[in-house]
Amino acid sequence: MPRGPNPACAVSVGAATLGPVSSETGLRAFWHDLPREGRLLLSIVVIEFVGTGLVLPFQVVYLHEVRGFALSDVGLLLGLSPLLGLLVVGPGGLAIDRVGPRRIVLALLALMIAGNTVLAFSETRWQAAIALVLQGIAFGLSWPAFQSMIASVVPAELRQRYFGVNFTLLNLGIGIGGVVGGLLVDVDRLVTFQAIYLADAASYLPALALLLGPLRHVGGQVLHGDHVDTGETVSYLAVLRRPAMGSLTLLGFVASFVGYSQLNAGMPAFARAVSEVSTRTLGFAFAANTLVIVLLQLVVLGRIEGRRRTRVIAAMGVVWALAWLCLGLSGLVPGTLGAAVLVAACAGVFALGETLLQPTIPALVNDLAPDHLRGRYNALSSGAFQLAAVIAPAISGVLIGQALGEVYIGLLVVGSLLCGVLAILKVEAQLEPRVNGVTVPPDAPPPATPEPQVHPATTD
Repeated sequence: MPRGPNPACAVSVGAATLGPVSSETGLRAFWHDLPREGRLLLSIVVIEFVGTGLVLPFQVVYLHEVRGFALSDVGLLLGLSPLLGLLVVGPGGLAIDRVGPRRIVLALLALMIAGNTVLAFSETRWQAAIALVLQGIAFGLSWPAFQSMIASVVPAELRQRYFGVNFTLLNLGIGIGGVVGGLLVDVDRLVTFQAIYLADAASYLPALALLLGPLRHVGGQVLHGDHVDTGETVSYLAVLRRPAMGSLTLLGFVASFVGYSQLNAGMPAFARAVSEVSTRTLGFAFAANTLVIVLLQLVVLGRIEGRRRTRVIAAMGVVWALAWLCLGLSGLVPGTLGAAVLVAACAGVFALGETLLQPTIPALVNDLAPDHLRGRYNALSSGAFQLAAVIAPAISGVLIGQALGEVYIGLLVVGSLLCGVLAILKVEAQLEPRVNGVTVPPDAPPPATPEPQVHPATTD
């Protein structure tokens, strides 16, 4: 499959043949070039994530203030989802390769609908635990399954733009859902919380309908050679030994550790304990984060098209380092307007880095992956991010709790810059220019890339 824009030839995706891909990078050209299946998948993103936004800010409020569970129990309950997600991502990647991503996505959608419905009516801790286990399994497999599904219908030339547009719509949906949820819920009225969880469950129905109807022909079991790949001869260790994948997995872990894991846990803790800002300020900060992504992602996509993805990730590292410096400076003026402004600036600058990361790493992973191993490639990438999400909150909690805020900020700044070092010195040297996002002339011959030898002894 051609890796760069090539207007002179058609692009093959699975069993379908697509028309010529335009060399233009605007949103209209992207939508024109996108296969019908890709358009259908994008059309439901906002709906699905409006449901996520409805409930995301209110999990603790619902379980503690509405259901009356102790905060210590709520912490344990909410830890079930990431733990289960990490445990199932490995077997899930194998399942994606063996039965195809569509069947896995259908199962995940059913789990999310069931989990939200059970949670809406959970009167005991055990009922809530069952609901959160179902959600954790679904969330753990959602990234590799959906990424593999997208890669099965979107040609390589459009994946970077697709992932960027998808990220914009995702954040738009969460932002809308958060605003609507804030207006609807009332801690004195249980029914308002039950309504948002049932609405979140219903938000998955359009995707379910698409996969059972217009998209029932995509994301099936992948044929490898003359027969179906059973997934029994290529282990995760063998995938890690393939060109660039080990380095890219390490890069994903570091990016998650100093990135999303800290934005969701460490940053609020630092802002409250060290910078002494109000909860309202934190709300404004996360609103600023969403707004920057929605406003700038499409602009950034146009700027990075045709550039080395590894260099874009390095730029992200510099941007994130600046974001964490803003957070550190806020701790020097605690409880002031300046601290509030710097915390909001941290979230906004961090969002700019997100617009550089989200289109690039998923595109790199899926351009590296052969079709019959796509589930395992995406599972490794997802597992690296999830492992960091499990480890990072504990480390940030210890450092901030022990009044080591300077050490905490220094760790994040150095880690952010390390992302750039890994991207340029480790990952870039192992990538073909086409995989790294470099536009290749239409008449350039594809490089010879022999299939790595995998010994039969390497088993799952």
